[in-house]
Amino acid sequence: MSDNQGNSVDDVAQSASKLTLNASAPTFTPRFNAKAPAFVPRSRAPAPAPAPAAAPTPAAAPAAVPAPVAPVAPAPAPAPAAAPAPAAAPAPAAAAPAPAPVTAKAQPPAPKARPAAPSAEDSANAAEEELLLDEHFKEHLNIIFIGHVDAGKSTLGGNILYLTDMVDKRTMEKYEREAKEAGRESWYLSWALDTNQEERDKGKTVECGRAFFETAKRRYTILDAPGHKNFVPSMLGGAAQADVGVLVISARRGEFETGFERGGQTREHAILAKTSGVRRLIVAINKMDDQTVEWDQGRYNDIVAKLTPFLKKTAGYNPKTDVIFLPISGFTGAGVKNRVGSDCPWYTGPSLLETLDGMQAIDRKINGPLRIPISERYNDMGAIVSGKIESGHIKVNQKVVIMPERRACEVAQILGEGESKEEMAVCGDNVRIKLRGIEEDYIQNGHVLVDAKAQCGSTRAFIAQVKILDTKNILTSGYRSVLHVHTSIEECGMTKLLHKLNDKGQKSRLPPPFVKRGDSAIVRIEVAKLLCVETFKDFPQLGRFTLRDEGKTVAIGKILKLVEMEAPAPAADAN
Repeated sequence: MSDNQGNSVDDVAQSASKLTLNASAPTFTPRFNAKAPAFVPRSRAPAPAPAPAAAPTPAAAPAAVPAPVAPVAPAPAPAPAAAPAPAAAPAPAAAAPAPAPVTAKAQPPAPKARPAAPSAEDSANAAEEELLLDEHFKEHLNIIFIGHVDAGKSTLGGNILYLTDMVDKRTMEKYEREAKEAGRESWYLSWALDTNQEERDKGKTVECGRAFFETAKRRYTILDAPGHKNFVPSMLGGAAQADVGVLVISARRGEFETGFERGGQTREHAILAKTSGVRRLIVAINKMDDQTVEWDQGRYNDIVAKLTPFLKKTAGYNPKTDVIFLPISGFTGAGVKNRVGSDCPWYTGPSLLETLDGMQAIDRKINGPLRIPISERYNDMGAIVSGKIESGHIKVNQKVVIMPERRACEVAQILGEGESKEEMAVCGDNVRIKLRGIEEDYIQNGHVLVDAKAQCGSTRAFIAQVKILDTKNILTSGYRSVLHVHTSIEECGMTKLLHKLNDKGQKSRLPPPFVKRGDSAIVRIEVAKLLCVETFKDFPQLGRFTLRDEGKTVAIGKILKLVEMEAPAPAADAN
């Protein structure tokens, strides 16, 4: 060993000899890196001891040198020093773990903070939707009675109003007395819906009647469609507002066959209901109490067997999920509110109202953009419009716009069932709205009421996919017919045949020269006036339509694309 190394050892030994031990001293805490995560004093306190003892470690070397004797005393000193360390260690050990869990809990919120903004917006929408649903805790369903003329639609609707206490007994007795005096004794129930004198005299519904009733579970709007083929446009206007269809079939011998054969309204109404967006259908086989039937199960099964394949193949309904058959008597009320019971022992299923209450709830776009196709308008101390809210919700004093004229106005009143005034109405409600700031003359049936901040599309031309149902001749470019879309009725022209579709939906390369019955094609349709429509993909309620000509339905279709028309060139100056 060199002299310099020997001197350094002696210096260290002398410094170590001056060290004193104090068992009551507090636990040693290193200051050079007190925040180091590796240093956590626990019950095993002697483990970190080598770190501070790193400086005096050369003291072990003097133990081998005989000259300095003093360093021998500090050599065993670490043993008593380690003894008090475990005793003092529990105090900081209890305090030290505390920061560790705090740090662990503080880290998880960091990744959750990213979706904070959208989740707040979603929660606000959910809270608003929940508030609206709380105030409209009973779901509102619009049901339309369709079927051949004299099937008993108005009689069934009138009896429902009576059985649900919407028409009192005294008023019904008055109708019965007046009907008997007019020689129409069996028509008195229909007078609850047929309020027009012409309808009462002829016994035929001309316009789509409307009434309201309520059960313990839901609120309903009855839309009583006319059955005669001359009034199919009125039926289409009602079907555009309906959620559920009730296809009324007369079980009387000869009447079912007349309505179901080609040209009968049973077929056409079922197809038009599906085209108008009525996804679920209840087939009420009426007049089962007639003398020619007398609740015969064979007659019931025969009608069901003939209707099922037609509704599946032609109308497009799924008999297993979309169609319900049940026997009733609209005149006596058997099977309407209460079950048929002993009158029909072979049928033990639910009644008509039980079936309606048991239907699955409809998914409503309560927070969607406001869309109300106007089905009726009149003047009563201000412009009043009526229609079904297809999307969104509306409130009193809300700023709205009449499309496609883009006329701004304001909601003054919302009239619900009967004459009740409401503060708001939601998607699915069939309401009347009193407007402020606009005259009745500027409003037409088929216009759409929208929110000022979310307006709908309008065009004079669109690309559509059509299915030809019934036509005597072939259809070519330039064919003209009447277009029915939501509550709007306009003349239109099929200006171009773009593609023909095969059974697999594949397009033809070249435009077809013509289309005939049973064909599917993609065509361009133009109208003279601006029309409020949307693509079927974006908004099905405003994207499906029907083409009619000469009193029959020629084609049904859906809108694929709106075409922007070029602005007309300015007229040349005569000078």
